[in-house]
Amino acid sequence: MGELPLDINIQEPRWDQSTFLGRARHFFTVTDPRNLLLSGAQLEASRNIVQNYRAGVVTPGLTEDQLWRAKYVYDSAFHPDTGEKVVLIGRMSAQVPMNMMITGCMLTFYRKTPTVVFWQWVNQSFNAVVNYSNRSGDAPITVQQLGTAYVSATTGAVATALGLKSLTKHLPPLVGRFVPFAAVAAANCINIPLMRQRELQVGIPVTDEAGQRLGHSVTAAKQGIFQVVVSRICMAIPAMAIPPVIMNTLEKKDFLKHRPWLGAPLQVGLVGFCLIFATPLCCALFPQRSSIQVNRLEPELRAQIQEQNPGTEVVYYNKGL
Repeated sequence: MGELPLDINIQEPRWDQSTFLGRARHFFTVTDPRNLLLSGAQLEASRNIVQNYRAGVVTPGLTEDQLWRAKYVYDSAFHPDTGEKVVLIGRMSAQVPMNMMITGCMLTFYRKTPTVVFWQWVNQSFNAVVNYSNRSGDAPITVQQLGTAYVSATTGAVATALGLKSLTKHLPPLVGRFVPFAAVAAANCINIPLMRQRELQVGIPVTDEAGQRLGHSVTAAKQGIFQVVVSRICMAIPAMAIPPVIMNTLEKKDFLKHRPWLGAPLQVGLVGFCLIFATPLCCALFPQRSSIQVNRLEPELRAQIQEQNPGTEVVYYNKGL
């Protein structure tokens, strides 16, 4: 076998991101919880392989599959802009196990006010860690922005949960089980725009098809943030809609009536099963490199692009996660 060529583009995902299937395969790999089990030595080995390859040095005996595996291991643990190792629970590979536990507990302990407040607070604290860990190098999050988004999202989630809890007291029990989902949806609508408020003020970079930066657009930022909010809410639907229906039926059966202690672990397990599929599939709903028509941009930017790049009709931007 000859040495691995240096023309493999590991800056981009392995699979075609213009198709839903390609994006889904990419995110199934990125969110794989097994990456959390890798040792520090394995992470460092993957980092060395990737950095050496980018520098033009091929590790002896390295195959293309091993290179891509190292790239995804590296991406799962290290920040793309700073190169720092991301805290364990802030990694994309921690999304399924962490959300499995938190969402399962939100759905299980939804009846009493103290537990509703506690688990909504835990959920928003986890979201703050994830958002900070996956912050953009182009638009860094300040401590003040992080704090504002954290407090606002937590307040919004708790207020929504408690408000709907009081409204559903006299409705069928199944309706009350959907209160945590409404709270999470409301928190996402608050948290994500606040966390990315700088982008709404100054815009995000837009490029042509070749990747050449053409300017900054607030319109593209709004579209990208809307897509992320939709993805996050859709991500929560299977895990927060299917288990309540199943648990509402099972809790009427003698098996669970005699073993009430099984309720919480069973609910957490059902949530985990839903999240294994919902997390990567909903991340893949929109292309990471999204596009927008030039005629939909701000008048100043549109005029600038039409003057400097008259043939450009579509521009591209990174929508974020």
